[in-house]
Amino acid sequence: MILDYKIVLSITRGHNRPLFFLPATHGKAAAKVRKISCSAILAALLFCIFAEKDVILSRFESIGMKICFIICLYFILFPFVTMAQRYRVKRVSAKHLEVTRVLDSVPDSAALLAVKPYKDGVEKEMSPVLGMSRVTMSAGKPESLLGNWVADVLVEGSTCAGGPKADFGLANVGGLRSRMPEGIVRRGDILLISPFENNLVVLEMKGKDVLELMQNIAAVKGEAVSREVRMEIDAEGNLLQAQIGGEEIDKKRTYLIATLDYLAEGNDRLYTLKKHKRRHNTGMSVREIMMESVVKNRVIDSRIEGRIVMKK
Repeated sequence: MILDYKIVLSITRGHNRPLFFLPATHGKAAAKVRKISCSAILAALLFCIFAEKDVILSRFESIGMKICFIICLYFILFPFVTMAQRYRVKRVSAKHLEVTRVLDSVPDSAALLAVKPYKDGVEKEMSPVLGMSRVTMSAGKPESLLGNWVADVLVEGSTCAGGPKADFGLANVGGLRSRMPEGIVRRGDILLISPFENNLVVLEMKGKDVLELMQNIAAVKGEAVSREVRMEIDAEGNLLQAQIGGEEIDKKRTYLIATLDYLAEGNDRLYTLKKHKRRHNTGMSVREIMMESVVKNRVIDSRIEGRIVMKK
């Protein structure tokens, strides 16, 4: 057995510090020598410290000095307590495995058995039928079928807490993460469209702030707005014209906006929503509102109506 001396203790991984010099060995006895050395030194330190702890602590007059002593003691003992064995990589092997549909032709029975309880639970949650859709709806800008439907649903659900109906609805296109299929609409379809824990809120805003909000919408080249809104924007993101309910926006009037709590904080560059005067929380999640709308109407539909028109 060959003995030499090297630094074997460190406080932080990768940064050796010369705290103590312990014998290190090359060969099978290396771990045993290190363990015995560390154990002996640690036992000696602990015996001395605890045997004379009253004398040691009495030398520190203030509580702060005693705390500093305990912290220093911790960092002295820490390397001994956390010392780990040293390992060396003896062999590395790998092989190329293409993950394609070929693997599905012969599924692993053990893997299928392991995931079956979870798969059954997901299918039970996702499969209930809610209603039907006449068309496939996708999200996009400046206007889209899915965006129109969702914004209208927000207005429809604005009264769920007993308040008045909102003047218009607003949702962010980026939050609509899937398509509404044509035909049967299942619970899982709504969960895929709206996977986030967003709640429906109704905001009170002055007309002058609503006009600024329309400028925010124009700057991002459109968002999902309800049927009460008509906007004209240009390719540079400027607002050319905006109406609500067929009328020009009254800067002195207070409007009710049905939207997401996420957007109410000014997210997705809709900064002006933070200027709302009052906020009414409905306590309903957006996807619950969507599901109830499908169930209530049985058959849902949507069409492009010129809610946001981009002028060239």
